[in-house]
Parts: sequence; structure tokens; C-alpha cells
Amino acid sequence: MEQFAFAVGVLAVLFLGLSAGALLAEAGVLVPFWRSEEPDSFLSWYGRYADLLLRFFGPLEAASGLLVAAATALAWFALLPGPVLFSLSTGLTLAVLASFPLYFKTANARFAEGSIPTADVAAELKRWSIWHWVRTGFAVAAFLLAALALAY
Repeated sequence: MEQFAFAVGVLAVLFLGLSAGALLAEAGVLVPFWRSEEPDSFLSWYGRYADLLLRFFGPLEAASGLLVAAATALAWFALLPGPVLFSLSTGLTLAVLASFPLYFKTANARFAEGSIPTADVAAELKRWSIWHWVRTGFAVAAFLLAALALAY
């Protein structure tokens, strides 16, 4: 049981790391690109690639959440070191996941549909960027806490 719990913990850390890295790449590469574009160009680009972004980030975030929750349960059940750190990591991962229905679902849909007035795009991208940096910070912290839990 301990080896299985550790293996699930390793998978959780790997997926949390991939997720955090992907969010960092989005924040450091895509968001500055989006913000540098004219509103019409950005909306056109986003409309073309919104489904691809969702198909990439959705499963990665979901897998991270499931794996860290499983690692947390197994850490408590198998009485392994680090269950509190895994629990904190799970909470932060849930916050990352919750940000989608709380903000990103509607904002992304408005961008993808082009239903946001072009005059409002810059302000909405700024708001989007702030929300994104918050969830990215949570994702990085979740990854670090899970990695520390394994190091115990």
C-alpha cells in the first residue's frame, strides 16, 4: 500500500508540475502576445484556438486535481508522511479548478464568440491576466507543497 500511495503521489507531483508549467507558459507567452494584438486580431485568434486551449488545459487540470486528491486520501489512509501538505496542495488545486466556472468560463466564451465590444478587450484582458496570475500562483504552490509532501 505504501508503494502504491507513493507512486500516486509521484504522478500527482508530475501532473501538478506540468499544469503549473503550462499556466506559467500561458502567462509568460500567450497573455503578452494577446495583449500586444489589436482587439479584432486577438478576438479572431482566440476564436480560432479557444477549443484547442480548452482541450489542452481542461484534461491536464482535471487529472492534476484527481491525482492530488487521490494522493491525499492515500497519504492519510496509508499513514504516510506529508498528508497535511498533500491536503493543502489539494485545496489549492481545487481553487485553480474553481476559477474556471467563477471567471474564466464566461470570459473565455466572450472572447471566443467575439461578443465582447472591441473597446472593452484591453480591460478584460488585464482582468483575465490578474485572475490568471492568481490561479498560476495557486498551481505553483500546489506543486511545491505536493513535492514537499513526497520529500518527507
